[in-house]
Amino acid sequence: MALTKSVEWLKRSQQVLAGGVSSDVRRAELPHPLFFQSGKGSRIVDVDGNEYIDYVLGQGPLLLGHSPRPVVEAVHEQLEKGLVYAAQHEAETELAELLVQAIPCAEKVRFNSTGSEAVVSALRVARARHNRKLVVKFEGQWHGWYDSLFVSTAPTLDQAGAYDHPNPVMPSRGQVQNAAENLLVMPWNDLDVMEKLFRQRGIEIAAVLTEPMMCNAGSIAPLPGFLEGLRKLCSEHGAALIFDEVITGFRLGLGGAQEAFGVTPDMATYAKGIASGFTLSAVVGKAEWMDLISEGKVVHAGTYNSNPVVIAAGLATVRYLKENQDTVYPQLYRLGELLREGLRQRFVKAGIPALLGGQGPVVQASLTDAATLRNYRDWVRRDVATYSKLVTRLVDAGVRTITRGTWYLSSAHTEEDVAITLREVEAILSRGL
Repeated sequence: MALTKSVEWLKRSQQVLAGGVSSDVRRAELPHPLFFQSGKGSRIVDVDGNEYIDYVLGQGPLLLGHSPRPVVEAVHEQLEKGLVYAAQHEAETELAELLVQAIPCAEKVRFNSTGSEAVVSALRVARARHNRKLVVKFEGQWHGWYDSLFVSTAPTLDQAGAYDHPNPVMPSRGQVQNAAENLLVMPWNDLDVMEKLFRQRGIEIAAVLTEPMMCNAGSIAPLPGFLEGLRKLCSEHGAALIFDEVITGFRLGLGGAQEAFGVTPDMATYAKGIASGFTLSAVVGKAEWMDLISEGKVVHAGTYNSNPVVIAAGLATVRYLKENQDTVYPQLYRLGELLREGLRQRFVKAGIPALLGGQGPVVQASLTDAATLRNYRDWVRRDVATYSKLVTRLVDAGVRTITRGTWYLSSAHTEEDVAITLREVEAILSRGL
């Protein structure tokens, strides 16, 4: 597969863009950062004219596939009406009403532009309610790149420290250590450790912030009783339980992970799938928490909050999912299982130890001989080098996926897409990595 133009554009880009990309995550694109010119449905086309079955889906947002017609039409209509009002408009209320209907914890809503903003907003509310500072986050989880939360997202094992009391590891130079002084980093999926922490410091803890499924580190599901245990601890100690559903929201179901796992947090954050790739996020929650914003006790502001163009995209996306949920989600889960089981069988046939995890349309391939993955420290021991070779060879075969092993499916994917993908994986593995 020729990538000549991508290479030329990368060289040109490196002269004016720092590192040649606009997000460090894109450095991980293999065999090197590629340049794309269009996408439609389950396919994406690069500047050399190569077409790929796309399982990256913009790192998750494209739940309806590339350029879904209902969203494109809604955005075109809004573009003719106006770009930004710095005022209220009907569509934001209509979208908020849909979110309240769909999301178990949602009684009140505020809109932002990015997931990082939404998470920071939720934490401000949590800290304000009982005038507490400490927030619990879990090792290996990603909640945005702001200094106070961009901590222990991918530490090496020699940096990580004790299992039950991990070190707060700063991923970037330029971060100051005291940015994490109000953060407690803990291991995921260990309720005993959390119970001990709350016995010791429960009166100081404002919130427990968690991905309900660890989509950014192995797509590790919660063990039975873990999320329920967090819910109980937070209720007993007056702390907010906050689900970061930036990835799981709308992807695991119309009600997100809350619906899928049957645990209702106090607040939750959404982005990615909420608006089919447009920059819209939301913080939602129970009125007893969100009314701190309503009453003006907690400040929440932003010029681009509730931008009418991105709200139009969000409204079209969520309306479509609501109106078609009885067909969209069963199909997503069925395709997810076809891909998951198909990959599992092909790794077994090739003699490559692998665990296939995730849930529904989030499929996770982790090359490891471990019997199970419970937390980040289990997952970080996987065979990254071998999997990277597979990803690179899949590019040559016209299949685009994520180097950390996550495969996202959209409502635009088909059984034929999955069959082609599995055939290419089998062919690559038969030749050896």
